Amino acid sequence: MTRRPWELPFLAEPEEVAGVRRLLRLHLRLWGLADVAAAAEICASELVANVIRHVGAGTPSTLAVEMNGTCLRVALRDPDTRALPSLLSAGPHDESGRGLVMLDAVSERWGVILGAESKLVWCDLATPLSSPDGHVNDPRVSKGEACLTLHLGDAASSLGEGRIRTASQQKAAIGLIVDLLHWLRAHGCDPDEALELAQVRFEAELSQVG
Repeated sequence: MTRRPWELPFLAEPEEVAGVRRLLRLHLRLWGLADVAAAAEICASELVANVIRHVGAGTPSTLAVEMNGTCLRVALRDPDTRALPSLLSAGPHDESGRGLVMLDAVSERWGVILGAESKLVWCDLATPLSSPDGHVNDPRVSKGEACLTLHLGDAASSLGEGRIRTASQQKAAIGLIVDLLHWLRAHGCDPDEALELAQVRFEAELSQVG
């Protein structure tokens, strides 16, 4: 899966935060990084809040997401090169200073890149990826990919790239599931029961990961 850099321009307003988080969550799901979405949303929220607090509401901003090695980089660009973020210790009753502390807590590292007319505040989040364009380092996923590759045969090399490839792989995975349902039926098993049991097991395994 090719994870190309993605940007989302918006105005830094409190009412925009929910929409930014939602689009970020959807994009990470397309990238196969749903497990990192919660931490990424926290970082995005705090970066936007930092711009609103120190630069001003309505500031034109851009959320930028890309891979940095196997880490997910979440960054926010704004036009103010003077208001530089700093890590402050916030007391229990302080109304500010918590955002970057939270950013520092959930990320592997963070920093600031100053440009001539803008600054970029970024943070890197750990992911379970084995490579920037690979899948999560999970033996179950590896076994699934091996089965899918075998099912596709020679067609595996002509699936296209990006979203086209992902859509083709999804279609092929559905085809593999259908073939397995036919196999179950041919061997006297109930396909509906098998699907239900598989879904229950899948959700149970997801809850253990979460």
